Amino acid sequence: MAWIVLFVAGLMEVGWAIGLKYTEGFTRFVPSVLTLACMAGSILLLGLALKALPIGTAYAVWTGIGAVGTAILGIALFGEPATAARLACIGLIVAGIVGLKLVTGSA
Repeated sequence: MAWIVLFVAGLMEVGWAIGLKYTEGFTRFVPSVLTLACMAGSILLLGLALKALPIGTAYAVWTGIGAVGTAILGIALFGEPATAARLACIGLIVAGIVGLKLVTGSA
């Protein structure tokens, strides 16, 4: 269950990172509120996951999900470059996330 909570926390990390772009410097009310809600939810869920997972693993996975999701949505939503090198680096982050999950076991 802790891994599911951590995964959702990572998705909320993506939500607030992408949301920052839509807030236009926190000048738009609805995107700003949603971004702040994702920030709070992400931290709250990370804290809950830490009850069962090691901090080093959980934090690395949380930031990894955030980085990968934000990079992919940057490509899809904002036309950021999808070069082979960039995609390979994203793949390395995913491999690291999977590796941490495998060596940590289930909690």
